[in-house]
Amino acid sequence: MNTATLNVRKASPAPMSVFERYLTVWVFLCIVVGIALGQLLPDLFQAIGHMEVAKVNLPVGLLIWVMIIPMLLKVDFASLSQVSQHWKGIGVTLFVNWAVKPFSMALLGWVFVRHLFAPYLPADQIDSYIAGLILLAAAPCTAMVFVWSRLTGGHPLFTLSQVALNDAIMVFAFAPIVALLLGMSSIIVPWDTLITSVVLYIVIPVILAQMLRKVLMARGPAAFDAALAKIGPWSITALLATLVLLFAFQGKAIIQEPLVIALLAVPILIQVFFNSALAYWLNRRLGESHDVACPSALIGASNFFELAVAAAISLFGFESGAALATVVGVLIEVPVMLLVVRVVNQSKGWYEQGARG
Repeated sequence: MNTATLNVRKASPAPMSVFERYLTVWVFLCIVVGIALGQLLPDLFQAIGHMEVAKVNLPVGLLIWVMIIPMLLKVDFASLSQVSQHWKGIGVTLFVNWAVKPFSMALLGWVFVRHLFAPYLPADQIDSYIAGLILLAAAPCTAMVFVWSRLTGGHPLFTLSQVALNDAIMVFAFAPIVALLLGMSSIIVPWDTLITSVVLYIVIPVILAQMLRKVLMARGPAAFDAALAKIGPWSITALLATLVLLFAFQGKAIIQEPLVIALLAVPILIQVFFNSALAYWLNRRLGESHDVACPSALIGASNFFELAVAAAISLFGFESGAALATVVGVLIEVPVMLLVVRVVNQSKGWYEQGARG
């Protein structure tokens, strides 16, 4: 009983802060600031861009760790013992996240970026844009899904267990799936850089976060919650700093091609609505409860965009279309997910009627 209570406590963060709720506004401001700084101080940002070791940009690598580790602290791998209690919901989550989402995004990229929108996009960046979309879809949400789940009254133990299971799978599946889909899209796969990205941005942060989590939890739940409250803002701050650097490099291309961002948003938006609707409907058909269906649908709709941004920069560089595509995902994440939250909340009556039937 005490363990379950503790797990619920850890899985149920407070609703979004004002800063999180208006993340899109801060991202937009970072775009403006980054573009302005890139035009005013080009030599400085070129120097930052050349601070690399083995194709890893050191300033960005540090920011990525600051970004990811506080989020991974929330993941309790001991919660995997809860998986069997809602195996249907877990099955839907895994099916959508790993068998549908990356492949449907690759298809959407092929349809929209390579064909329908190709005349309006820089020809030399087509492959890179598709790669960025694939990276975005291959990384299921880790942190923000706790917030979305709370806003829908989602089952806290289920939310925690599905995040832990997805993170465990991501350690082993992210690189092969990305490599497969890049190959299918006729994009050269830099295997050494891809493996390095997985180790740097998944394996090592997971290990460090779990070690730090163990130390903090030894001091008691109150101390753990206090530590999370202190270091939680570091993630968003590091993300925004990374975006300033990214747009300092991307500024010239964006000024010349502002339509690119709007066009890249189209397949991402379709992906969000398709995956959330599919997971929600499948859970209803299988008779899962609404508080399980909500987090199951929401994790499939959102992305671990911090990892996607990091991998895109490592694989293709700051100035690549891949990096820009992942940032578009950040730009639209919060408002679109809030819309999905509203839909699943308002459709609860319809859902429960069908689930009972």
